[in-house]
Amino acid sequence: MTEDANVIADLEARRYQAMLRSDAATLDELCDDELIYTHSDGARDTKATYLRRVRDGYFDYQWLDHEIYRTLVVGDCAVVVGRMTGDVIVNGSMRHLNSAALIVWARRPDGWRLLAFQPTPLKS
Repeated sequence: MTEDANVIADLEARRYQAMLRSDAATLDELCDDELIYTHSDGARDTKATYLRRVRDGYFDYQWLDHEIYRTLVVGDCAVVVGRMTGDVIVNGSMRHLNSAALIVWARRPDGWRLLAFQPTPLKS
């Protein structure tokens, strides 16, 4: 694994921990201002709407697991192919997550930032 891929793996672990703790401050630091965050139901958030929902308790992650299958770094872009499983209460309703995930990180002057997240629900 390349040094950049190791950095991205650490950032992904930090991101998932922040999600579990509803830590909007850490997510703010990790996310790019141009973030496109797609959810497994197809809804999309910008950085502002995603962070607002995290702060407001709209998402209450009960548990999360993520596996990274491959990280491809090309220039200032890193594409992570992985899987996400877990349980989350979304606006009061329990949802089980079982998705393939495509995650894009962009290298900015001040470090790597999450640019896009796209899950694809998997059949159980």
